[in-house]
Amino acid sequence: MTLRNRFTLISSLSFGIVSIITSAVIFFAYYDSTKIFYFEKLRNTALISAIYYLEKDELPKDRHAQIKKEYNHLIQNNRVAVYNQNNEVTFGHNLNDKNIKLSHLKAVRSNKGLQFMSDNQFYYGIFYPDNQGDFVVFVKSPNDSFQSQILRLAIIMLSVLIVGLLVIYFLSRYLSKVVYKPISNVVERINKVDYNNISTAITSTNTNDEVEELIKSYNKLLGRISENVLLQQNFINYVSHEFKTPLAAISGNLEVFAQKDRTPEEYREVAKESLENVYEIENILNNLLLMSGMTKLESSHQPMRVDELIWKIYEKLEPKAKENNSSIKIELKVTKPALLEFPGNETLLYLALYNIVENAIKYSFDKPVVITLSEKDSQLHIRVKDEGRGIPYEDLAKISETFYRGKNVDTVKGSGIGLSLSKSIFDHHNIQMEIDSIVNVGTSVLLKFPVHS
Repeated sequence: MTLRNRFTLISSLSFGIVSIITSAVIFFAYYDSTKIFYFEKLRNTALISAIYYLEKDELPKDRHAQIKKEYNHLIQNNRVAVYNQNNEVTFGHNLNDKNIKLSHLKAVRSNKGLQFMSDNQFYYGIFYPDNQGDFVVFVKSPNDSFQSQILRLAIIMLSVLIVGLLVIYFLSRYLSKVVYKPISNVVERINKVDYNNISTAITSTNTNDEVEELIKSYNKLLGRISENVLLQQNFINYVSHEFKTPLAAISGNLEVFAQKDRTPEEYREVAKESLENVYEIENILNNLLLMSGMTKLESSHQPMRVDELIWKIYEKLEPKAKENNSSIKIELKVTKPALLEFPGNETLLYLALYNIVENAIKYSFDKPVVITLSEKDSQLHIRVKDEGRGIPYEDLAKISETFYRGKNVDTVKGSGIGLSLSKSIFDHHNIQMEIDSIVNVGTSVLLKFPVHS
């Protein structure tokens, strides 16, 4: 069952149940109040009849005649029975009424009054003590008018209920169409998703409702799926393109080397070149495997010293900087030692910072790389600055994307993974990374560590 049909069914049933209960309450309330009204009229008629028949000897003739004239339409002999102490009808022509039994007369004398319905008639009896004796006055009235009112009410309420159910059904169908139209649009857009353009599948409705939240969540999901698809596509393209160079170098060297005998020195040289290419491939694959598992890493944060991490990187990369006719300088401008303590994954942060510093060394050539640790607004800032070739402005927005490399890297070796991996690790630790660069002037990478207690 579709949501639209379910909404229509539930709303119709809800309205129907509420309407039936409401109608039943109104019907029985009206029934009881109308019956009370009729019995009250009969009670007044019985009292007037008692006065008319039993007070005749005590009232002036003109007053008695006036009562007869005013209430003649109520006082009908065939509807009135005045019983004496011997339970005989002394006044009125309602003689031998089979519905008025001896038990009724006794009940009237005991309770001073009685009302009941029988054979489509309303009966009301009152006890009336008089100087002539104690009497019981019974009057009756046909309930045709009462039944007619109740029947009209039942027909009206049933008609209103049926019309109301039809109206609510069609109104629910219309409202369900209006309410679920955005969802239908979302389904239609999803069905039109192009695999090659998955990240821009659905546009926002700007309605600030649940459907808008659904679209946002779906777009986030599409974005993550798109990133994974792009990562897979880039991985295939990268493996097929970038791996060709080291693999071709290895296979080429071995093929040429196998054509004739070589000297031990030549063997060592080829082995060295082959190992360098193998290490390069191994390094790329390790970074790729690490990136693919970033989202699966469980929290393994432990307190660590960021300055000690920087010195470890310095010891590791300083020889490489010297090979590149460069150097690494570390400036510590932190007055609060507690800022240098940070809860994180030491291995991941080491790798991320190592990539940043290594990139600076690669492109700095004979200029120094400066690593500055400072503080601002109770935050630890780390800036890695070089005076190398810089990054073109149009490349800055994409430079942290996986496999992307700037247009001016020339012959400098790289996979386009390091910076992307570093950004993922920094995001994992809520560390902000900002990159500023000017071509032929240099590049500055600023890391803003979060405030921690």
